[in-house]
Amino acid sequence: MDILGTSLRVCVDDLDSAIAVYEKLTGAEAVRFQRGPVEVAAVGCFFLMSGPESEMSILRKITATIAVKDVDEAIADLTAVGGQIVAGPLPAPVGRTLVARHPDGSIFEYVDRNPA
Repeated sequence: MDILGTSLRVCVDDLDSAIAVYEKLTGAEAVRFQRGPVEVAAVGCFFLMSGPESEMSILRKITATIAVKDVDEAIADLTAVGGQIVAGPLPAPVGRTLVARHPDGSIFEYVDRNPA
């Protein structure tokens, strides 16, 4: 699979305060969007997330978001090495997303820019 980049996931209580900090640290401007009940801000290589605890407890289990060229290719490669697809692929704001558990138990989100 072609990995294009990685974004670190940071769960925060106060998104506006966190945005100010991460904009200052990265020199990048936040791009905000909503993912269901969760507010997200992409700032440089960080995804800041804030929302109801029921959602955040799930999101905290995902280590990072990995941008790939093609989610279908990621599925093939992940299953070939013993990975498990936990959710998806599903439509995302920019393409498709899936959540996978690696054989070591780590959980990652994979996202591409290919519309569903």
